[in-house]
Amino acid sequence: MSPRPSLPVRVRAALPPWLAHALRAQRGPVPWSAVVRGALAAGPLLLVAVLVDRVSLGVVAAVAAMLAGINDRPGSRRASVRRLGAPALAGAAGLLVGTYAGEHVGAVALTFVFTALGLLAGGVSAIGPVASGAGTQLLVAAAIGAGMPLPDSGWARALAFLAGAGWLLVLRLVLPTPGALVGDLRRVSQGRQDSRLERQEGSRTGSRPGLRPDSRPGFPPGFRLDFRFDGERAAVADVYDAVAALLDAAGTEDALARRAALTAALDHAQDSLAGPRLRRYASSAAERRLHAQYAAALPLAEAATALAWAGEPLAERASEGPRRLAAAVRGHAPTGPLPAPSRSAPALRALDDALLRAADAFDQGGGGDLHTRRRGARDLLRTVFGVGGREYGLRVALCFGASAAIAQGLNHSHWYGQHTHWYWLPATAVFLVKPDLGPLVSRVLCRAAGTVLGALVFAGFAAVLPRPEGLVALVALCGALIPVSTRHFAAQTSVVTVLVLALVMVGGEPQASVSRISETLLACAIVLIVGHLPMPGERGGQVQARLTAAATAAHAYLVHVLDGPDTRDGVNTPYGTDHCGDDVRAARWTLRREAYRTLAEARTAIALSAAELPFLARHTEGADEIAALLERLVDTTTACAVHLDETGSLSSRQSGQLAELLEELSAHRDRLGLPVGDRPGPTVAV
Repeated sequence: MSPRPSLPVRVRAALPPWLAHALRAQRGPVPWSAVVRGALAAGPLLLVAVLVDRVSLGVVAAVAAMLAGINDRPGSRRASVRRLGAPALAGAAGLLVGTYAGEHVGAVALTFVFTALGLLAGGVSAIGPVASGAGTQLLVAAAIGAGMPLPDSGWARALAFLAGAGWLLVLRLVLPTPGALVGDLRRVSQGRQDSRLERQEGSRTGSRPGLRPDSRPGFPPGFRLDFRFDGERAAVADVYDAVAALLDAAGTEDALARRAALTAALDHAQDSLAGPRLRRYASSAAERRLHAQYAAALPLAEAATALAWAGEPLAERASEGPRRLAAAVRGHAPTGPLPAPSRSAPALRALDDALLRAADAFDQGGGGDLHTRRRGARDLLRTVFGVGGREYGLRVALCFGASAAIAQGLNHSHWYGQHTHWYWLPATAVFLVKPDLGPLVSRVLCRAAGTVLGALVFAGFAAVLPRPEGLVALVALCGALIPVSTRHFAAQTSVVTVLVLALVMVGGEPQASVSRISETLLACAIVLIVGHLPMPGERGGQVQARLTAAATAAHAYLVHVLDGPDTRDGVNTPYGTDHCGDDVRAARWTLRREAYRTLAEARTAIALSAAELPFLARHTEGADEIAALLERLVDTTTACAVHLDETGSLSSRQSGQLAELLEELSAHRDRLGLPVGDRPGPTVAV
């Protein structure tokens, strides 16, 4: 292999983190199903509106479909209901509020309304990705409702917005995934070939091959073209592949990265299976089977983590079983015989037992617990009004309010010319200022470059395309490109700029490429200035909040493992092979999942903060070291749990490492906001 590809890696390593982040792009296969949905969303909606002479409502519906397309990420159909539906509802509410506020209040009052909305949306965004998407659409839609000159009422705009986002959601639910459909048809072809061979064999022997009651000629037994759960199926299969990869990496330098990949796979599968539902439990046999397969992966993940913690290489045979389970999940097939690993160590015995339980769960498919910890209203309010939510809310409120005030001032001074579209300035500020969407300076650079490129590209198209049919086709093309462009913020900005400018021209306004560039550059300057202003409280609040949540979860997991699963009348039930019932294991797996999930969220927040300008990044220096200590603590706790199940006691290495980690974490007690480290060491005798 040529050594040339290593040159960009060395150059990127020499760049400052804020610039390296701006140049980094995600990689992966093209999401063809999302591309098809994008092509069928905004463009066709706009075409129908043009044909029925309701262009203004079609523009609103196309904007909603575009925003929903940005949130249309890989995952299950059930999870997409929340991921697309919640932001759409928030956007409709924002459009309604913005429309009536823009019609009935003055510029000063409207600025205060926008500032209050920014404070609310910023605080809510600290809850998680779905809440962040809802906050973003709330503010963007409020700016559009107040600033876009449309003849329709607020309710009509809100309903059109819901219709646009709802149309994309319907496409997400009913259209099959191409890859899953190809796999289904391949199995049909294999079934037909098997049936043909059976008929040939029967003609030679004079016997007639029988059919199962649930089978059809040419189809595997019990088979039907069912793509409803292809997202869940792929997510669960990825978990088993991640377990196998971690077992292969045991004893190597890649073990830590493979364990992080396993955490990401488990998080994704958990989210895919735990989407909104009308009933409390899974209603179909296929979904119950997927729940059982996911639950069966948890003890495998636990044993694999313990083996990786031990640091000893394993035979290739150890990872063969999880890989066969992954293939069985993807192929709707039985597991077949699973190779048994060696039982020479407690963690290997746990792996073997987990494989046996997984094979039984695959055969029965009776459902299983997802081991999620539900957050109540009190927990959500604590997040919104906590240190991370307050910092987030203040930053968004100041940027959104300041950009709205400046935009209205320029509008009243006729800086925009004959047409008013001042909403572009505050809407751009929203996409720039959200801390969970990326580092501030990186997003500013990408937004500026993407807007300039998109405006120039649209100017070229506008000069040659017929109107309105050419612009409608351009909207459809941009809708198809959005899922691919989300890999880099500059590319996404370019596509969105072309799409929005096309919508503006279809709505009857003149070409506005130059003004879009100037407004975007002004928004970038506002966000850079306001984002670096001193604020009340301590900087790095989001990172501190994530670290505190991770430390809380790690401490709860550690206490559960070391204090024993059952305490009655002050007497601990002894550890051993019979101590750990299903309920106790379920509680432990729930705590372990929460610990690893919060650690992954903390790592993400730390990485984003580290890519800010040095003025901001210095406030979270050393946070990655604390996160690494917590990861080692959770890994060690997992190894202890497996060892206690098999032997009833801790090894000297486990006991010593726990005491060492707790002592190191005690030095960071004030920063974590927890009494982590108060426990002097394990309470179970070695």
